[in-house]
Amino acid sequence: MIWNNMTSEIRSTPADDTAPVGFHDHDHEYCVETALAAAEARCKEDGLRLTPVRRKVFEMLLQEHRALGAYAILDLLREAGFGSQPPVAYRALDFLVQNGFVHKIERLNAFVACSHPGAVHSPAFMICRKCDAVAEAQSAPTKGVLGAAARAAGFEIERTVVEAEGLCPDCTEKA
Repeated sequence: MIWNNMTSEIRSTPADDTAPVGFHDHDHEYCVETALAAAEARCKEDGLRLTPVRRKVFEMLLQEHRALGAYAILDLLREAGFGSQPPVAYRALDFLVQNGFVHKIERLNAFVACSHPGAVHSPAFMICRKCDAVAEAQSAPTKGVLGAAARAAGFEIERTVVEAEGLCPDCTEKA
């Protein structure tokens, strides 16, 4: 993954805005470091506080490349020496989601690090039903059938959640 300063987003290599991010080999250490540095820079620029707990939750989600539930995150926080009360994890997640660093995967009631932090986008998620890996791709909710139906009804789409469940390349290979 590459941090693109021009568009303020992380991209898979080679740069392709339509390619899903999450089901491919990459320099994972660079991916995590770059995303953390970008989040820190954005917080500094926007006057946001990336507290140690918020940073740790974001780092955990970046490390996993799969969705984690709040209680799994809470367990990891406890192991890392942070608080063990549910509000600790939920407050950190609320901040990260609200500021576009993390997405909530509705289907799993879990969270995943955003592959395009700082970029205004409508993500679509592909969720592996065997290993819980999640890949993020771009969607265009105002185009296609949904966009046409919204326009015909005079409805303005503000937010969509697109989630598909299936098998990732690794699990397909193993099957």
